[in-house]
Amino acid sequence: MKELKKKIEKYKTQFNREITLIQDKKGLQELRNLFLSRKKGYVSLLFEDFKTLKPEERPEAGKIINELKEYVQTKLQALQEEFSTAKKVEKTYDLTLPGKDIYLGSPHPIVHFQQEIEQIFLTMGFTIEEGPEIETDYYNFEALNFPQHHPARDDWDTLYIKDDLLLRTHTSPVQIRVMEKKKPPIRIIIPGKVFRKETPDPTHLPMFFQVEGLVIDVGITFAHLKGTLEYFLKALFNENIKIRFRPSFFPFTEPSAEVDIECTVCDGKNEDCRVCGGSGWIEILGAGMVDPQVLKNVNIDPERYSGFAFGMGIDRTAMFAFQISDMRNFYENDLRFIRQVLRK
Repeated sequence: MKELKKKIEKYKTQFNREITLIQDKKGLQELRNLFLSRKKGYVSLLFEDFKTLKPEERPEAGKIINELKEYVQTKLQALQEEFSTAKKVEKTYDLTLPGKDIYLGSPHPIVHFQQEIEQIFLTMGFTIEEGPEIETDYYNFEALNFPQHHPARDDWDTLYIKDDLLLRTHTSPVQIRVMEKKKPPIRIIIPGKVFRKETPDPTHLPMFFQVEGLVIDVGITFAHLKGTLEYFLKALFNENIKIRFRPSFFPFTEPSAEVDIECTVCDGKNEDCRVCGGSGWIEILGAGMVDPQVLKNVNIDPERYSGFAFGMGIDRTAMFAFQISDMRNFYENDLRFIRQVLRK
């Protein structure tokens, strides 16, 4: 009886393996003959073994042999119906009809552009950091040297959840969080969503993506900042892009600068350009040397270490790279627009 059970288990395993290899009706018939033919089929031979068993073993043996037979018949019938259905479907194809385009999935243009930015900085030795989108007043303003009366703290500029909680207005709070946990050298970028009370227009939205960078080490100067940003912008746009630095002010950097590139939409030739306003220049990012007070706030010695920081909007920069005149197009969910942008 034990030998019979082993043989049945062996045949069942073999059948399950063979049936997965069947590709057509011919193979199906060959498998049917192998197991169910009257003279040499494996199941028929099992009934021959049945005759050699003791009378008290035969009821159980007959049951398990019949179970194998029913199992094989059921599987073969199901595969037979599958082949028949496939043949019917195949006959319904009209080969004279034009083909249909199949669109493959891809990242959203903003995500795709963010990945390009990240890749440039990764090749320069930067690492990527992330942080919470709901922040405290301390990390979003106070630790970054924003005074209590700074206009950015006003309700009409910042989206407050309650007195001490707000939707972050920049990714700079992550700089503070990283400097609290890590000691120099630090070389990071922080991409992510930020939120501000903005009236939507071609270059402003209340929610947008931003990427900031921070470098802290011994002997860092403005020359390092300028060289890093020039390399980045030329890698992102093209080697011949014109770049200019203008003096500016930010509470968390000193000295500070605005960085502009020539308008990629009109090349400075259209006085009615909605992007550059006819000036020929686009403000692309803000940057500067980290204010010593910010370093003191995170217990980094400003006498020993120095650094620079920069930040820019990913959406606005993507506009210029893709030569799109209205940022709102990115969020209107028009697949025709998205596919057109990704082909550029």
